[in-house]
Amino acid sequence: MIRHLEFDRLHNFRDLGGYRTADGRTVRPQRLYRSDSLGKLAGDDTERFTQLGIRTVIDLRYPWEIEQAGRAPELPGVDWHNLSIEHRPYDQAALGPDIDPAVFLAGKFAEVTEDGVTEIAEALRVIAAADSAPLVFHCASGKDRTGIIAALVLTLLGVDEEQIVADFALTGLATDRLVADWRERHPGRELAWPGYGRAPAELMERFLADLTAAHGSPYAYATATLGLDGSTVQALRAHLLE
Repeated sequence: MIRHLEFDRLHNFRDLGGYRTADGRTVRPQRLYRSDSLGKLAGDDTERFTQLGIRTVIDLRYPWEIEQAGRAPELPGVDWHNLSIEHRPYDQAALGPDIDPAVFLAGKFAEVTEDGVTEIAEALRVIAAADSAPLVFHCASGKDRTGIIAALVLTLLGVDEEQIVADFALTGLATDRLVADWRERHPGRELAWPGYGRAPAELMERFLADLTAAHGSPYAYATATLGLDGSTVQALRAHLLE
């Protein structure tokens, strides 16, 4: 299955459908999407987006990022939610070349899951409440904050770790274009970190292992720490699995 959808200005827009669950079901295609910043939508891209029938957008960025880079266009019938799950901003582009992306970002992911409990839980509840209408969630590059939400949703649906890790690593197909985007937005500035825009499988493996060490399992984190009850999990599965 080719997951990346073609847009002119979006580079990491993907369909989360098609993954198999432990009970033999499949995540419905064309129902749940992940993306880089929808603030880049314009022209023909907006028409392509509209044709997907998306009715809910979850923007995981800081409000100041939205002010600087724009939000998704206001489209008829589309609900927009800003749920900033990260609470400690930092500049990835300025990191030194000796910083291992898998080790460093796994630590940042752990921070997000501790700091952003309220926003992460709300994002998952919004997804559960979508009631069979297509939905997309995104951050800036569609990799880190988006990757955390994708991993938790797929976990609650019963998708195994191997597939969750493989989905995360697919951002690697968009890395070169994400780097080019950064250079276009920051003329004259040096991109110091070679790890920028990269999504090594080891990073997601470390993140899931850290959640297990801290909370018992990613599923236990979602249900016990985030407080998602059985009805929310069942709602997710009802409209996202076939």
